Formats: sequence, structure tokens, C-alpha cells
Amino acid sequence: MTTQRTDTTTRTRSRRRAALVGVCAVLLGATAPVTASAAAAPPHRQDTLAWTTCAGTGLDPRQQCATLDVPMDYADPHGPSISIAVSRIPSEKPSARRGTLLLIPGGPGGSSLNDPSGKGRKLPEEVREQYDLVGFAPRGLAPSTAVDCGLDHGDLATSRLRPWPAADGSIAGNLTDARRMAQACAKNGGELIRHLGTVNEARDIDRLRAALGEDELSAWGVSYGTYVGAVYNQLFPRRVDRMVLDSNDNPDPALVNRAWLGAHEQGVEDTFPDFAAWASRPGNPDRLAERAADVRPLFLRLAARLDRTPIPWPGANPEELNGNVLRQTMLDTFYSPSRYPDLARLMLAAQRGTVPPAPQGPPEAALQNVAAVGAGTLCNDVAWPRSAAAYEKDVADSRAAYPLTAGMPRNAMLCAAWPYPPRQAPVRITDRGPSDVLLVQNERDVATPLSGALKLRSALGRRAVMVTVNSTGHDAYLANGNACGDSTVSRFLATGRRPAADVYCR
Repeated sequence: MTTQRTDTTTRTRSRRRAALVGVCAVLLGATAPVTASAAAAPPHRQDTLAWTTCAGTGLDPRQQCATLDVPMDYADPHGPSISIAVSRIPSEKPSARRGTLLLIPGGPGGSSLNDPSGKGRKLPEEVREQYDLVGFAPRGLAPSTAVDCGLDHGDLATSRLRPWPAADGSIAGNLTDARRMAQACAKNGGELIRHLGTVNEARDIDRLRAALGEDELSAWGVSYGTYVGAVYNQLFPRRVDRMVLDSNDNPDPALVNRAWLGAHEQGVEDTFPDFAAWASRPGNPDRLAERAADVRPLFLRLAARLDRTPIPWPGANPEELNGNVLRQTMLDTFYSPSRYPDLARLMLAAQRGTVPPAPQGPPEAALQNVAAVGAGTLCNDVAWPRSAAAYEKDVADSRAAYPLTAGMPRNAMLCAAWPYPPRQAPVRITDRGPSDVLLVQNERDVATPLSGALKLRSALGRRAVMVTVNSTGHDAYLANGNACGDSTVSRFLATGRRPAADVYCR
């Protein structure tokens, strides 16, 4: 069921703001003139990529792979180049083909290289008939030209990469970690790590568009990919056909990635009641409490106990279950309700003073690569504060207001010690350009909460329509959303028809 609601105030404010803020694509080094018309679908032309059979197992046999060369530094387009790994599954019905649907991954540090064979195959038939499904590994991420910071093994733990304060709220250890990790990236990351970032990923996408022989691209961006998609649409507004942005990031140009880290405060608050209801449900084999209201204090007490007395956890990283590992497990679990048992079983084991088997993660080389891409992107996109006192105050305020996340979302990542200043200002997302964007957003999303998505919606103004889905989890379309949201997005991709106004899918 859908209920339409038009946000006139938001649109009016967006128009006023757009009158004051110009599009800065030319100044940011767009590599091709942005003049193509969006009025007609682009013809299918021969692309310039050399497609071959993809390596790997479990892929659709029709998936093809290629490599695209792009400048490492767009300010020096004739200097050293790097490679971008690309994949595609051609349209299932060439006579109905409209163009290319680019699958923009999340992260930063995510890849969509296997997505044409994976989630892209969940798309309805009428969408698969109209589009070549194209994925890629963003710059820096293997098998594209890769970067590596050479971090210590302990620094690859998610509970270390996320800046969880000490049990008493101290951040001295986080600042020490930031300096050590930033120095490792500067030492081992090479020249490429200085050229990672959202704007360069958007430029790479436009090089890919040209190599595919397309005048325009359609795109489905997820999570961090929504910011990449919004930046691409801002820099190259006449190169976009239809754009779906799913699980949306706050585009605040003063904060960028800091806003995304900070959003976990509200994301956890939005999602925890759903977990508590599940964890108290009669008949649940992993039931934690008889009442939903008891789950939150149970979690807080257990995290505090593990702060004081960690439980050894051989084979894990770190090799103990402490309060911050429990908190990080909560964040990881809340990405999808299907993962709720992971947190509940860890809590039940910890209450008994035991631990489950150590979780099996990706190979360390892959973790090193993903961590380096994440660090380079997060730290190059915007300058982070250097003041320890400012972080100390923010963390104390956060701990008081949002005890579940214990101050982590406002703490210092390695970007606080990053040795390289940003090469350009972040792109300001505006309502200037064609109206070709559909946002889809779950109401309860731990990573990209609705509050941040509404800021992207406001920034885009008349260019976008938003579908808010009454569902829990990260990634809405064809994942953790509902049938109403899925059908609305599928209809837009297949026909170009959007709702006349923002809608709410019950």
C-alpha cells in the first residue's frame, strides 16, 4: 500500500538554495563536455572494451570481463594510468535494449564486479531485457590496480577500524591508532592512494560510459554508491538516463564521510527496537528476554561487563570478546534482520562466560586492500578535524545521548592524522539538472538512516522522488525492503514512470 505525500516546503527551500549555488562540474575537471540530451534513449554502438570470459566460479556463463585504462591523476591526464576491472551481462533481448544499467557498489571498498551474476540477476525480466548489466571494481580495489596500507594484523579488526573509545571513554588510544595507521598508508599506499576519492570514481564512471559507447547511463547505486551516483549526476547531469539511489547517504559537503560515521548513532536507535521485539518473541530459540523493553538494558549491562572482564576468544581478531567487539557485532548484525541470531547467540554465550567459534573472515590480503581503499576515500574526500579536544567533547556528548554506540560515531578515525590535504572541495549536491532520480530508503537502516536520506532528498529537490519503505535493514531494493518498494523501483527502471510525489510503502 502506498500513501502519497508532497513536501512543498522542502522543494521551495531547494529551489532557493539552487539559485545561490552553481554547478561546479567544469571547475572539478570533467573529462568530457556534458552536452548530451536526455530526451531520447541512446543508440547501441560498438564499445571499445575487449570483452573476455571472466575468471572465477559461480558466475553466470554469459558474464564478460574487460579492463578500462583511466588516468591515475585527472589533473595530469597524459601521466600514469591505472586499470579498472569491468564486467557485464548483455541485454537478454537486444530488440528491447535501452542501454546500460551500471551497478554502483557501496563501501567505500565495495565491488560490483560479480553483481551482474548476483544481485543484478534478481532484477525483473523486463529490466534485464532493456539493459546490459555492468559492474566494476572501483580504483584501488583488486582486480583493478590495487592499493595496500600494510596495516598491522590487529588494525584490520573491524572494532579497531571503527574508532570505539576505551571503556572509560578515553580516546587517547584511538588517536595513537590513527597516527600509526595513517603513517602506514602514507608509507605503503604509493601514489595511487592519494588519488582515491568519490570525485575520481565519478570521473572513472564517465570514462567507462564513453568506452561502452553510451551517450547516457542508467545506474543503481547502493549505500556509499548513492553518494557516488549523486556526485556523478551533479558533475555529468546530461549523461544520466534513469538513476536509482538505494539506502542513501547524507551529502553534507562540510562533513561527507564524517556524517556517515555519525549516522550510526541514529541508525542504531532506529533499528534496536526491531531487534528487541524479535529477541523477546515467544518461540524464538535465541530469545534473550521475555519483554522487548528488557533487551536494551540487558545489552548495555553485558557490554559494560565485557568492558571490565573480556572473555578470551582464540582465533578471533582481537582474540577476546570485549565490550567494543559486542557493540561492533551489534552494528554488523543490524544490517539485515536475517543476522539477528548472530548477535543473540553471542550475547547468550557471553552471559554464560563462553564464546562461539571464531568468525571466519576474508583472506588478510583482501582485508588490507579494502581497508586501504576505504581509508584513501574517506580521508581524501574531506579534511577531518585535528583537535583532540574537539573529539573528546564530541565523544563525551555522544556517549551521554547514545549509550548503545558508546561515542564511536563522533570519534577520530585514521583521517584525523591523514598526511594529505584534499585535492578539491567536496561536490555540493543541488537540484540543478534533469529530474531523473528515484530514491528508495528503508525506514529503519543502521548504516544509512532515514534522517540522512532525507537530507539527500532535500538537496536533490525537484530532481528526485523518494520511496520510503516500512522495513528494517540496509539495502532496500530486492533485499531488505518490501514488495511495494520493489515494484515501484522496477517500474521506474523498466518504463521511466515515477510516482508523482514522494510515497510511503507500508
